[in-house]
Amino acid sequence: MLSMALWRRVPHRLLLIRSFVYARIKWVRDPYLDIAVEREKNLKEILSLKNQILSSPSKSLPLSSLSRLKSHFNLPTSTSKLFQNYPSIFSPFQPSPSLPLHVKLTPQAMTLHKEELAIHNSPPHRNDVVNRLVKLLMLTKAVRLPLHILDKFKFDLGLPTNYITFLLSDYPDYFQICEYKNPSDGKETLFLELISWRNELAISEMEKRASFSDGVKLKKGLPLRFSMKLPNGFDLEKKVKNWVDAWQDLPYISPYENSFHLGPNSDQAEKWTVAVLHELLWLLVSKKTEGKNVFCLGEYLGFGNRFKKALMHFPGIFYVSNKIRTQTVVLKEAYRKDFLMEKHPLMGMRFRYIHLMNKSEKFRKRDGVPVFRRKRKVMSNADEGEVIKEDDKIVEENKDLNLLSGSGSNDGFDDEPSKVQVMDI
Repeated sequence: MLSMALWRRVPHRLLLIRSFVYARIKWVRDPYLDIAVEREKNLKEILSLKNQILSSPSKSLPLSSLSRLKSHFNLPTSTSKLFQNYPSIFSPFQPSPSLPLHVKLTPQAMTLHKEELAIHNSPPHRNDVVNRLVKLLMLTKAVRLPLHILDKFKFDLGLPTNYITFLLSDYPDYFQICEYKNPSDGKETLFLELISWRNELAISEMEKRASFSDGVKLKKGLPLRFSMKLPNGFDLEKKVKNWVDAWQDLPYISPYENSFHLGPNSDQAEKWTVAVLHELLWLLVSKKTEGKNVFCLGEYLGFGNRFKKALMHFPGIFYVSNKIRTQTVVLKEAYRKDFLMEKHPLMGMRFRYIHLMNKSEKFRKRDGVPVFRRKRKVMSNADEGEVIKEDDKIVEENKDLNLLSGSGSNDGFDDEPSKVQVMDI
């Protein structure tokens, strides 16, 4: 029988208590994080098409066959238009006069693909991505996830396209594919299941940092504080600030523990919810993912709309961008302005693809200007629990970003104003 996460005993007064103060959270646009999101515009779709082309034995495909993949890959435009927009990635050609137009990769794109494949084949990366996958499964109560939900995070976790055969088959002691019948509709669903609980990996990033800074084994139930980065001009009301300070001092419950016994509307339960969401984003190589992925996983895990509320209540921890035709949830502490601070080989590879994509912009527009001109210097993380205000004047309120009305996506937030909860002392 699989070992499950232990339940924690917390003082009874923390299980249910929460009093309400109605206050509208002032959402402020972060142009740097918007740049970080917008920088990857069309990247996922381009790489999906690239992998589809290379899956063919001839390393090319007829344009007519690729045109049918527009909805499958969620392309913003037709495949033919996309190929025209990125001549530095895709090269159209006609194998012979009797055959239709085909598409293959340019030599530069093929070079990048081979280097990307080398990263996926390297033992350090394989171990890293397997550990990320194990930790993601351990965030679930049943340590298994439906494959259709896992596939939503495949790109963000850094999994290869054919991860089941390319990666998981080499770890039979870790994973197994199972089929379960849904009792409500009787449909069979494939799951990826963790064979055995791994205590050595059931340590969150927050706990790891606390242990490293103290140099001793971390005790359970300490009031670990989340890093909060508030932009310039963002001032919390005093009563809200007092509640946030009290909330930060609540015991930190590991996201790898099952704490659904807590009252769902309690402050303690909300801190555990934030811990789960924080750990989820930290497991991703880019420390961000689409909002619809977060909400889909939250529903499956049993959080309901608690992930959505956490994003609204804690804009100093999470940022939601409305760029590139969707909502993207970003872990703010992982970025310094628009620069991702944790170096990951796969992200470095993706930035090289972006650089090649931007060359297409130069080719298409004679008077075009390179999209990203400046280099950024790596800066250190904010101290844990410290509230930081960006001192850059470019940060301003975004009047177009209305998370509470769900603009920019069908997976938006509620229409009602945010209700900031304040605990009575």
